[in-house]
Amino acid sequence: MRHILPLVLMAVAAFADGPKDNIPTAVRPIPPTDKALALPEADKASLPKELAELRVAIDAAAKAQAKNPRLEEYLPDLEIFYKSVDWAVKYNEFFNKGEFKSAHDLIVEGKARTAFFLKGETPWTKQTGLVVRGYKSKIDGSVQPYGMVIPENYSGSLMRLDFWCHGRGEVLTELSFLNDRRKNIGQLPANNRLVLHLYGRYCCANKFAGEMDLWEAYAHARKSYNIDDDRLMIRGFSMGGAAVWQFGAHYTDRWCAISPGAGFSETPEFLKVFQSEEVNRIPSWQKTLWSWYNATDVAANFVNAPTIAYSGEIDGQKQAADIMARYLAKENIELTHIIGPKTPHRFHPDSFAEIERRLDIIAAAGRNRMPKEVSFVTYFLRYNRMHWVQVDRMENHWQMARVDAKTVDERNVVVQTKNVSALTLDMPVGFAPQSLREKTMVKIDGQDIDAGRATSERSWTAKFARQNGKWALIQGLDEAVIAKKHGLSGPIDDAFMDAFLFVAPSGQPINAKVGAWTKAEMERGSFEWRRQFRGLAPAKKDADVKDEDIAKNNLILWGDPSSNAVLAKIVAKLPITWTAEKLVVNGKTYSAGDHAPILIYPNPLNPARYVVINSSFTYREYDYLNNARQIAKLPDWAVVDLNTAPDSQNPGKVEDAGFFNDGWNFAGAR
Repeated sequence: MRHILPLVLMAVAAFADGPKDNIPTAVRPIPPTDKALALPEADKASLPKELAELRVAIDAAAKAQAKNPRLEEYLPDLEIFYKSVDWAVKYNEFFNKGEFKSAHDLIVEGKARTAFFLKGETPWTKQTGLVVRGYKSKIDGSVQPYGMVIPENYSGSLMRLDFWCHGRGEVLTELSFLNDRRKNIGQLPANNRLVLHLYGRYCCANKFAGEMDLWEAYAHARKSYNIDDDRLMIRGFSMGGAAVWQFGAHYTDRWCAISPGAGFSETPEFLKVFQSEEVNRIPSWQKTLWSWYNATDVAANFVNAPTIAYSGEIDGQKQAADIMARYLAKENIELTHIIGPKTPHRFHPDSFAEIERRLDIIAAAGRNRMPKEVSFVTYFLRYNRMHWVQVDRMENHWQMARVDAKTVDERNVVVQTKNVSALTLDMPVGFAPQSLREKTMVKIDGQDIDAGRATSERSWTAKFARQNGKWALIQGLDEAVIAKKHGLSGPIDDAFMDAFLFVAPSGQPINAKVGAWTKAEMERGSFEWRRQFRGLAPAKKDADVKDEDIAKNNLILWGDPSSNAVLAKIVAKLPITWTAEKLVVNGKTYSAGDHAPILIYPNPLNPARYVVINSSFTYREYDYLNNARQIAKLPDWAVVDLNTAPDSQNPGKVEDAGFFNDGWNFAGAR
């Protein structure tokens, strides 16, 4: 392990939690609205008036955009100003006195941008220095902000981009984020590079919708800036360092380099070391779900991109890089770990300068688009690809699936697999190293297969499936077969990584207890989506759901087969029995009067999308207090005893829970 030991400075936001936040019955609110400041009387009168004026101007701009569709991508650059102030006023989210003035300033800037927009101009897209931007998320239709730092020498030529993931900020509302991004250059000066500061959906360590935030912000930024895809850096500190470990683990092939600082890289040991939390009593399915975001579990993936970790020598969060070093060593990878001497939870300036020097060298070389060797580990098919290796089917989800592939020479590829039943080798246009005249032979798990020739455009694709214990070259998988695959693998929280729609019941429930519980959980889901993921959960009544809604969205159905008309249409095609008298799940029978199911399943009305029954994202109020707890808490299905009231950790008493197998049947069935 390499250590660099110079001196100290540059404080970064630290975690605000600790053992005092280990009491599920004494959970403080996040965001801390109990500590919010009352709006002064003068602002109570002026801000709503100014917001109304901005709303009228933006609505006019939206009408103007209809005549000039190319401007559509810039509307969120206006909406972020309105949302940031409107939500702070509406939801009592002012946390320091300076934010009252900031609110007025943001409205002024929003009006100025809107005036330009109405003339068909977008000068902020050509601006250097600090620029705040926004995009419209496909997940929930919300407008989300991000910040850009544009160097003075940027003239539209291809340029490196560094993503920056921020630390924990319980008061980091849209208003405070925009204010900071308008005034604070941040950790990374824009020296011959673009810098993109992620909001990350507030304070979730860039998980779930926060994970998608990076790719949605990036897609939007690419419309305005000429970004070099071969020189993308993922960087961050504290909670942002945790985000970098996760992005590095799951999207390793996208990065020119990965550079996490502090944070956490997995859940169980971090909670024991940092939070002094007892994890032995955690249900088995939650321990299984740790593999979603545990970078330690997929340490082999880091062989695919240069990685430089940073820690302060006396920072408790040095644990993140230390445990990663242990797991990487099991893969014969030595972690470059730069350590600031006698430094607490902050960057040491000399250490930071050394990281910058090394990353500049790596950036000069650029990302390797076509490595000769690829190692890829995954536990579910949300993450299904690394460079030219794609896992299409697994034998058993939530057990390690691994592919190690190597191009030996221009005619031979060797592949070793574990827990994989179908895969694709896909070498992109211009990069396939194979001979055009000779067939490529693939030795997969010791079996030789003639896999055809590369094309004249220098691309090569071959698909394989394991059939009767042997591998075979195939044209493609039968997509009509219901099986777990990318975008359709569970668990419940996976449905909220893409467009979703809450479907509210309008009929009479099976009984009052079920009706009251589903109503309360739906209302809680909407309330918490706004607080934690900073959007309004899209919702419709069951009678109003159209074919286009079914085609475009994962449907989140609330209620029961009596109260929800959409659920009534599909319940016979779900792997449960649910009547007024009984609920049968995984071969067990429960009283329908005081039990309810939670589950995710391919939607019988559109098997390319999910249907979720009676659940929003599955971590709850207790988990907001520490980002390492913010993981999926329920698997593919669960049965809830409604005689126990929901609390800060559970939707009731979870009687049973588990995962469907890879054919979407209960485990043990095929």
